[in-house]
Amino acid sequence: MNFAELGLHEDLLAVLTALGYEEPTPIQAETIPALIAGRDLLGQAATGTGKTAAFALPILERLGSRGESTAPRALILAPTRELAMQVSEAIHRYGRSTGLRVLPICGGQPMGRQLGALRSGTDIVVATPGRAVDHVARGSLDLQGIEIVVLDEADEMLDMGFAEDLQRLLDATPSTRQTVLFSATLPPRIGGLARQHLTDPVTVSIRAERSAEESARVRQVAYVVPRSHKASALGRILDVEAPESAIVFCRTRLEVDELTETLNGRGYRAEALHGGMDQQQRERVLGRVRSGLADLMIATDVAARGLDIDRLTHVVNFDVPASPETYVHRIGRVGRAGRTGVAITLVEPRQDRLIANIERAIKRQLDVAPIPTVAELRSRRLALTAAALRTSLNAHDELERFAELVDELTEHHDVRAVAAAALRLAHLAAAGEDDEQVEIPQLELGRPKRDRGPARSHDRPMTRGPGDKRRANGPERLPKTGQRVRLSDKPVESGYARLFIGAGRRQGIRAGDLVGSICGETDLVGRQIGAIDIAEHFALVEVPSASADAVVKALGRSGVKGRTPAVRRERRPS
Repeated sequence: MNFAELGLHEDLLAVLTALGYEEPTPIQAETIPALIAGRDLLGQAATGTGKTAAFALPILERLGSRGESTAPRALILAPTRELAMQVSEAIHRYGRSTGLRVLPICGGQPMGRQLGALRSGTDIVVATPGRAVDHVARGSLDLQGIEIVVLDEADEMLDMGFAEDLQRLLDATPSTRQTVLFSATLPPRIGGLARQHLTDPVTVSIRAERSAEESARVRQVAYVVPRSHKASALGRILDVEAPESAIVFCRTRLEVDELTETLNGRGYRAEALHGGMDQQQRERVLGRVRSGLADLMIATDVAARGLDIDRLTHVVNFDVPASPETYVHRIGRVGRAGRTGVAITLVEPRQDRLIANIERAIKRQLDVAPIPTVAELRSRRLALTAAALRTSLNAHDELERFAELVDELTEHHDVRAVAAAALRLAHLAAAGEDDEQVEIPQLELGRPKRDRGPARSHDRPMTRGPGDKRRANGPERLPKTGQRVRLSDKPVESGYARLFIGAGRRQGIRAGDLVGSICGETDLVGRQIGAIDIAEHFALVEVPSASADAVVKALGRSGVKGRTPAVRRERRPS
């Protein structure tokens, strides 16, 4: 199939030809005809599948030419400023022959400039939800003339707490609008959003074929590493892999900052990116990575959403992703446009079940490789030193000024000894002092015997917290009687404190939401969180006593699943 068969206007086809587009990707082939016909659409597509063109081209086709009104006719919502800017730039490129005006409005930009641009008039607005709501509240963004609404990366917008903003913006647009929803994953809340706002939608999912396509181009390897050795092991792996540019995913802001400091100490040019940074800091980091001034970006998932880095060769999971969808979405950042890439995952010894879930999703086993030994690391560093020396030997003119020093040294020393001493200095300058004297334990991944089916209760359990009773999404039941035992009726585990969260099942709170929020905003990891009990309108969770106040403060600031419920220590009866 070619673009001409999709029903696009000749002007758009000419632009696509000039840009070098030859044939549509699967998501484009399936969605463009339906969108041109005016159908609502629910699409599942990962990063790098061509979904921006899949909705941008039909918008340009349907709007046709510049409108007479100054009010926008299409609204595209994206979770981050970076993604919004990318979408805006793509629409501008595709639609340069139409005369349609496109305006990005995001946080981190002067409000006055955006107000002036909106007053001058625009046809297409690409916005982050928060800034769009600000303009609607000011009366500067009129949504009454909107004909098409696109929610791009809808799952991430919900994860980032934009559910109420999306509801408000959709309510402010006409009910006759065409609504398009794209999401990398399709959890139940996306289904609920689609049922509420989409009318008889076409559903398109290319997850399976895209995953198989990417798997063939991406070398996916796992290293089994004890937690205490992970940072050191990652350094060795990166030394051997020598990536041109890599992104390392961590769970928490604290982990990002600590790992960035560690890798910079090893001589890498690493930059941190997480939700605690302002827009100016984010732009500085992205600029350094894209220009090649930084080798590594250490980031959390939310902070890295929507980033497109052409020179990216490696993706590293410093922690195993909790869901296969997250893993697939991360590795989709490499292996694009026919290029090859490498996906590295550091696995702790008892995380075999998480790996089994990922392998079922991608329909292949990850290669489990041994951690580079001290001897292998030294050999690799010597090879790099030799390569640098060969390059230097070709620079004849620059070597001349050192010839006199060589003559002086060889008067008192053997030529071979002088060369060896020079190599030693060059090697130390490139690699730093050799502090890799301790071998990292070589472990194996204990794959479950039945890794083709769902997890079974008799398989070896994953990492557990105190009492082997974590992650309860409800109360326990007493044997024989079936009577419910609420967590509030039981004594608190020694060394732990019980916290009250003022939201429960009625508000859509799940155990995973609490664990994710706590781990994402503090330095705790999942295995440190104790029992969880979620009632109709509240939840109880046990955390280490020493961290209780920090958790209360963090959740009070960031909330849970887009909500900001009351968070406090449980009040126990005297």
